[in-house]
Amino acid sequence: MPKNRNTFSSLAAWRRRALSRAVHRGWRWVQESGAVTAEHPGPLRFGRIGAGTRLAFPQGTVFGEPWIELGAHCVIGEQVTLTAGLMPDLDLGPEPILTLGDGVVLGRGSHVVADTRVTIGSDTYCGPYVYITSTNHSYDDPHEPVGKQWPRMEPVSIGPGCWIGTGAVILPGAALGRNVVVAAGAVVRGEVPDRAVVAGAPARVVRNWDPEKGWQPPLRTPAPVPIPSGVTPEQLLALTEPGEASGPPGD
Repeated sequence: MPKNRNTFSSLAAWRRRALSRAVHRGWRWVQESGAVTAEHPGPLRFGRIGAGTRLAFPQGTVFGEPWIELGAHCVIGEQVTLTAGLMPDLDLGPEPILTLGDGVVLGRGSHVVADTRVTIGSDTYCGPYVYITSTNHSYDDPHEPVGKQWPRMEPVSIGPGCWIGTGAVILPGAALGRNVVVAAGAVVRGEVPDRAVVAGAPARVVRNWDPEKGWQPPLRTPAPVPIPSGVTPEQLLALTEPGEASGPPGD
């Protein structure tokens, strides 16, 4: 191959690498600049946003912010929708409509639609694309288009410490207790007791906690081994690399 062709090819490859690095640096800057926090709320004026809470950029649809209260140290992923009221610019009264406790995590693409009261307890984690709504279409009149019929609204409450799997749907009137596990893709309505696992559409209890017998039916896998105190992220990463010992440092 002629020398000038090699030089041109190397120059083109260098330019592509440089452009790629610039694009990624620029996007990281946009993400940092567009994130919403208590110190940098941007155009969003929430009723409350706690210290350490962060809404990743780009945000999804957000309106009714004066009636939305976010606790401290919440993690709101990209493209998450948070709405209070049927539409923007409504006066919803003196009380909050949507409340997230401290440490709530909402995965990417999730929707929380609160046309009436929705509460999510502290330390509840939601996977991506979870849908939580206090409103559903009604179809009482078989002759009228469903979308034109007035929707039904019922409050939703999710207790603290829950885990809601990817793609789960929490319907109006749902009341989840403490430390409930909702399987991926489940559709939940009605009451769910504390420390239960629900799955299916409609969701049903498939496992619960008995103070004397433990989980019933029993878990099929052993409990995970907790990370020893004092282990750094670097040491933890080294444990997962091929050829490293399986025990913690110092064993």
